[in-house]
Amino acid sequence: MRKSALDTYQFTWFDWFCLWYPPGWLILFNRHWQHYHADPDGWHWLEYVLCLIPCGFYLALLIRWLRLGCRFPRNQGYSFDPRYQQAFREEILKPIVKYYFRAELKQLENLPKTAPLLVAMNHAGMCFPWDFLVLGYLLAENRDWTVQPLAGVALFDHPWMMWWLPHGWSQTLGGVRAERNEFEAALAQKTVLLYAPEGLRGPAKGWFKRYQLETFDLSFVQLSDRYNIPILPVVCLGNEYLHLWAINLKNLAKKIYLPFLPLSPLIPLFALFPSMGVWAMRSRLRYFIQPVYKTELKAEFNSSRKMRSRAYQEAQSLRDKMQTLINQLLQ
Repeated sequence: MRKSALDTYQFTWFDWFCLWYPPGWLILFNRHWQHYHADPDGWHWLEYVLCLIPCGFYLALLIRWLRLGCRFPRNQGYSFDPRYQQAFREEILKPIVKYYFRAELKQLENLPKTAPLLVAMNHAGMCFPWDFLVLGYLLAENRDWTVQPLAGVALFDHPWMMWWLPHGWSQTLGGVRAERNEFEAALAQKTVLLYAPEGLRGPAKGWFKRYQLETFDLSFVQLSDRYNIPILPVVCLGNEYLHLWAINLKNLAKKIYLPFLPLSPLIPLFALFPSMGVWAMRSRLRYFIQPVYKTELKAEFNSSRKMRSRAYQEAQSLRDKMQTLINQLLQ
């Protein structure tokens, strides 16, 4: 981060407008980034203004592409910066979490006082991962922890993400690639890792299967056992309403290299304003913290078929417990 701690980001009338105008969220994220980082490949003022008008994003994208010499934005080689994560959390996320998503943690008596932890949560919404970002904010606020989400490698380098957000934005904010070396590096810093046991199946399942948990991957049980990290199960209510009435066009999504492609009554708006890709419907996000869960495997046998079977059984057992709790809370 090139700015000093005293040179914080000051909201202007334009920033407040972007905060309450859905196509402006993307602009707000990029303006905040450019305040703290020199980014010659980033968006310019004319392009920002164009993003605010119907179909103007396409013209802004063309202008930016020509300005960069008909190439993609360069990767500046950024890595996780806790200072920038804190600045983004306090200056951008805070009003969104408190006043837009009205988020709150429940059952705080189950929240441990020490890290590291592997937080397993039902991930949903078929949109920008707001349920993860909001949970990260709340955990850091309550325990002053370093919180980092674990995500698939493709989500960091997707061509569409390079144009929406600064190249390296996810890594700088703490995103951890689902690779062994990055996972171990994060653990060495006593961090709290956010993990979606359903993988992309969770957010991609669609509106008609809302609050129905998909099969849990066994990897988080194996990771917990191998590195001796306790699992903190968390159930989120409200994240299914971040993108209402959406179904997933799986075949088309594969053809255009997207993890999922939602179809809903909101899609015409997204077609007119692609910058709304980081926006979500207003929802009340409630997180119910469960008692810490410890695996019962033996790490030295994780590679055997029997141990994989036991890990799978433990993962599905935890899934069943979380599904039962969701059903009770919904009633």
